[in-house]
Amino acid sequence: MTASKYRRVLLKISGELLAGAQGYGIEPAVLESLADEIGSVSKLGVEIAIVIGGGNIFRGIAASATGMERASADYMGMLATMLNALALQNSLEGKGIMTRVQSAIEMRQLAEGYIRRRAIRHLEKKRVVIFAGGTGNPYFSTDTAAALRAMEIGAEVIMKGTKVDGIYEADPVTHPTAKMFAELPFLSILNKHLKVMDSTAITLCMDNNLPLIVFNLKEPGNLKRIVQGDKIGTLVTAAS
Repeated sequence: MTASKYRRVLLKISGELLAGAQGYGIEPAVLESLADEIGSVSKLGVEIAIVIGGGNIFRGIAASATGMERASADYMGMLATMLNALALQNSLEGKGIMTRVQSAIEMRQLAEGYIRRRAIRHLEKKRVVIFAGGTGNPYFSTDTAAALRAMEIGAEVIMKGTKVDGIYEADPVTHPTAKMFAELPFLSILNKHLKVMDSTAITLCMDNNLPLIVFNLKEPGNLKRIVQGDKIGTLVTAAS
């Protein structure tokens, strides 16, 4: 077994990533690729928890902007995360990786209710734990759910998988010459209004000294290389 830098990690996956080139829904090829990446890390003996978004199916903030009541829109977004969690669970278990889905909203026929000690016990047994339903409360994003769950289970780092290589000073799609940061303090993200995670999630990480790594999850092998200690993406810490 190859040595790894981290013992327990939380991986944050955006729902949009699951949509692939089609831009909505779940693309099976992307799901299979994600399962391979997660499986390769699980086989190292690393304990992995996952928080998954629902933006490929429904975005509460976008719906509320068109006139839908915000709390209702957010609850609909939480249900979308359950669809993604079940899809990822199916792909992982198809590859022989034991998983558990825990939901912040009670859905006994589909998933366990979220219990911190039970989640930790699953991780200790080397099961991949997928957290669905966000925090269970409206007005909080899945980024905030990721920061909260990471602290609750004692994760050593949050790894946010995105479509780009790290955090840039401007959108690299519209600004091809934008500079990527190798390291960055949390305070700079807040001061520069960089769109990495929402301010609540960033503040939670900063106040609790929980490192964040933003990287390209679409690049095969990146997740495993980071876990093994390679410097990939952007490392965000509380240090200035």
